[in-house]
Amino acid sequence: WFYQICLSWQWGYCSNTVVYAYTRPDRPECCVVFWDTKNNEKYVKYVKSLISITTYGDFCVLATKADENQPQYVLVLCNSIGTPLDPKYIDIEPLFVTMTKTHVIAASKEAFYIWQYRVAKRLTAMEINQLARTRKEGRERIYHIDDTSSGSADGCFDYSRAFEGTRDPICAITASDKILLVARESGTIQRYSLPSVAVVQSYTLDCRAYQLSLNCNSSRLAIIDLSGVLTFLDLDTRAADSTGEQAAHEPLKLERRDVWDMKWAKDNPDLFAMMEKTRMYVFRNLDPEEPIQTSGYICNFEDLEIKSVLLDEILKNPEHPNKDYIINFEIRSLRDSRALIEKVGIEESSQFIEDNPHPRLWRLLAEAALQKLDLQTAEQAFVRCKDYQGIKFVKRLGNLQSESMKQAEVAAYFSRFEEAERMYLDMDRRDLAIGLRIKLGDWFRVLQLLKTGSGHADDALLEQAHNAIGDYFADRQKWLNAVQYYVQGQNQERLAECYYMLEDYQGLENLANALPENHKLLPDIAYMFVRVGMCEQAVSAFLKCNRPKDAVDTCVHLNQWNKAVELAKNHNMKEIGSLLARYASHLLEKNKILDAIELYRKANYFFEAAKLMFKIADEESKKRTKPLRVKKLYVLSALLMEQCHEQMQNAQRGKVKERSTESASALAGLLEEDVLSSTNRFADNAWRGAEAYHFFILAQKQLYKGSVDAALRTALHLRDYEDIIPAVEIYSLLALCACANRAFDTCSKAFVKLESLETLRPEQRHQYEDLALEIFTRYSPKYNKKSDLDDVLESGDGKLPVCVATGDPIVEYRFWMCSVCKHCMKAKEAGNYNSCPLCHSTV
Repeated sequence: WFYQICLSWQWGYCSNTVVYAYTRPDRPECCVVFWDTKNNEKYVKYVKSLISITTYGDFCVLATKADENQPQYVLVLCNSIGTPLDPKYIDIEPLFVTMTKTHVIAASKEAFYIWQYRVAKRLTAMEINQLARTRKEGRERIYHIDDTSSGSADGCFDYSRAFEGTRDPICAITASDKILLVARESGTIQRYSLPSVAVVQSYTLDCRAYQLSLNCNSSRLAIIDLSGVLTFLDLDTRAADSTGEQAAHEPLKLERRDVWDMKWAKDNPDLFAMMEKTRMYVFRNLDPEEPIQTSGYICNFEDLEIKSVLLDEILKNPEHPNKDYIINFEIRSLRDSRALIEKVGIEESSQFIEDNPHPRLWRLLAEAALQKLDLQTAEQAFVRCKDYQGIKFVKRLGNLQSESMKQAEVAAYFSRFEEAERMYLDMDRRDLAIGLRIKLGDWFRVLQLLKTGSGHADDALLEQAHNAIGDYFADRQKWLNAVQYYVQGQNQERLAECYYMLEDYQGLENLANALPENHKLLPDIAYMFVRVGMCEQAVSAFLKCNRPKDAVDTCVHLNQWNKAVELAKNHNMKEIGSLLARYASHLLEKNKILDAIELYRKANYFFEAAKLMFKIADEESKKRTKPLRVKKLYVLSALLMEQCHEQMQNAQRGKVKERSTESASALAGLLEEDVLSSTNRFADNAWRGAEAYHFFILAQKQLYKGSVDAALRTALHLRDYEDIIPAVEIYSLLALCACANRAFDTCSKAFVKLESLETLRPEQRHQYEDLALEIFTRYSPKYNKKSDLDDVLESGDGKLPVCVATGDPIVEYRFWMCSVCKHCMKAKEAGNYNSCPLCHSTV
């Protein structure tokens, strides 16, 4: 004996899409493929713990386990490309799932759950507002199999009853728009009405059902049991017993064995196809046609055609499904009708179809009559198959006078477009050929016909063709090709988009320059420049469309504050000051002081920038960090202050000479008032901090170099900067330099000052006293080398300028002065430096 083993795959068919699942060795999830057989495209979705796949119409339901450790399950409603539309979490295990165009029914062995699903295209505005009350409306209900539902007040959603056991578990379910059938292991089938879910009747079978299937009008039920035996039950007719009461339903007198798949026709309640071993049988009114040798799984049975899929072959290589594995079969009546039309003729075939009516056969007759231009028969056939478009087409053909024109229209109707175009051109009707290609969206051929024809082409149509071809390339992200056609089609809007996608900003700028003022596209182009940080081009585009406010906002957004201030002045805008202050305060809140300084500097608010920089320098000075870094910070704050003075002088000069704009005068007045009314010590002499740390560093360099005399003279200057450098450091350095220079009287004065400092701790003061005692018991604090120059230095009145290179006072009449910081250097020293020793500006 030989047996065929039919594997039970997880699969389904919806909207020309075959949905199938398989496992991959490299992934723990189940791989679900949505294969569009019409376009040969596939969409892959990975699902954990997949239980089953159920399809109906355009939708698919994937039943999965939500969590491996929790007894919760998910029903995911998907469309035909695998996009999840609506998930539902349930607590019963969905061992059996079926669906209709409005409901999804899932059943465990004890209970069944009903979900009235909705999708976006079917929702009205009122329904959308009611989605929050989903469960109150009874869209989700659950029933125990042993309960007798009346359909009135049973619309509850309570799982407590669903977990109670039953002696007669559920073994299969099926449903249509009208009824729900639930089969139990004892052979009982319970019938419920939909959507009320009321128990209508029960049937008793002699077998345990494995698979149930209802025909298109819910009049017959097909049952496949565990042994593969197919039987049928007529749900409408009931026999009467001897007492006149209706008895139980009798099964139909048809039984087939070794059946593993079956499908009812969607448009005929008496037609069905079934798979028996490796043969497919088609039954009409329980009478079989001759079998077809195939092992395909039946996808669809409609219009006298059966579509099946060779799933076993596909799953040998599931990642690359082949369209060759989709097979279409025509049933005998369709084959006979086609053969009859070809061999006998239309009139005789019409009588045969009259005797065996079906919309698909009438359509076949109508198409054959059209081919022979038998318009009367074609119209009658289209009427019989209720094809309104076909009737309109026949009417239009009847209004045409030329036979060749009719033949061309028929050729186009049957998608023989090349033949139809050739006929139009032969009739010298290039306009109709172009119209045909426009309907088809074949713009390449439209352009070719426009260029090759005699006479002048329609400019508007030519432009339309160029733009349509540009759209074709743009949709496929071939921007370079699209640009060529948009240029010819003068489509500036799409051209700007292509330049942006190509990052051809020069082309985008040229396009903006070529547009007239106030063109509607200019703001869009400006925002494109803003998104890539091109401030100048964005400002130009905004100004060209008379939107200076947006131009200023762009400068603010891109931190081009000087440009923003300039634009605000030129267009008499007053809000730039508040914008600047707001942004600066925002930066200061985030402790981004350097960013705020840079902001003020770029916007020419030098006084505010100098104040912040001086604040940083003071803080760094208090931290006792590297003296050179502190000096640089003081130099930067002083330089900003110099720029502030220069700005103020220029504004005053312009006010006196030219009486310039009112805003410039106001700005200068504000700056002047700010500076003059300031009590900050750095406003009077911004270079004091830089001088202090310059001499502090210079004295130590000279000391370590061995120039002890020069180091002492430089250190003496530090006595004027006790407000910047701590006194303990100044007089410690002075004592050290004096001691090294053997100027013990100066050293003694420095120690006296150190011992009198209130900031010293007692132990530090004792250390200074002990050191002073040790030094001055050995060396008497007498100073013999006194000169007039030393008197000047010690007096500290600061009348003479000091050389920033050596620390010596300048007594000569000729000396060098820095143009930036206005500090001096001896003429003989100036030749040794390329930049100012203090501010480091170029000599």
